[in-house]
Amino acid sequence: MAEQIAPTRSNLLQRRDQLRLANRGADLLKRKRDALIGEFFGLVKESLEARRKLTETSKEAYFSLFLANAWDGPEAVESLSLAEKTQLDIDVGIENLFGVKVPQVKAPKFNTDLPFSPINAGARTLEAAAQFRKLTEALIQVAATETRLRRVGEEIKKTSRRVNALEQIVIPGVARQIKDIRSVLDQRALEEITVLKRIKGKLQAREDAKKEAATSA
Repeated sequence: MAEQIAPTRSNLLQRRDQLRLANRGADLLKRKRDALIGEFFGLVKESLEARRKLTETSKEAYFSLFLANAWDGPEAVESLSLAEKTQLDIDVGIENLFGVKVPQVKAPKFNTDLPFSPINAGARTLEAAAQFRKLTEALIQVAATETRLRRVGEEIKKTSRRVNALEQIVIPGVARQIKDIRSVLDQRALEEITVLKRIKGKLQAREDAKKEAATSA
């Protein structure tokens, strides 16, 4: 059921202010959405590149693991895989992107020092360890890029819904209320003018009658 608004001048002015604010809000939201869409397509390119690099790095890592197993033996590779693990620190921050808080994740850079002694490790195993470090970096980069991509995509949908609500519901509704109020006020003004003309006509008729009576006396 449509909201019933009293057809008064104060309500008319209020609705005009609301319409002006709604139009301004819709314009700002559309600018924000357009900026986010531009950022989104940039992130799509980054995501595709990160995926491509992940696929390439994954192939190289598992191929190096295959060679390590073949040359150094699975026992040696498994022995080194159980060596002491180094702690992996990931730098996570928050970036304000057009008013949207987006996680900023930086892929870690491993130290050159290995968590085990390379004396008894074969060259193929050392190469496999290095390749899997690169694979870890590539995985984190993909996760970071796609997290930003998903967050921006969600904000684009949210902003689009708000723009649609303003343009399809709020603005037409307020404009319709303004039209209805103006119609009533215009009708009232017309009626007042008609009444005033009638009163003026009656007063003029009385004045004419008095003048006529005075002339006849």
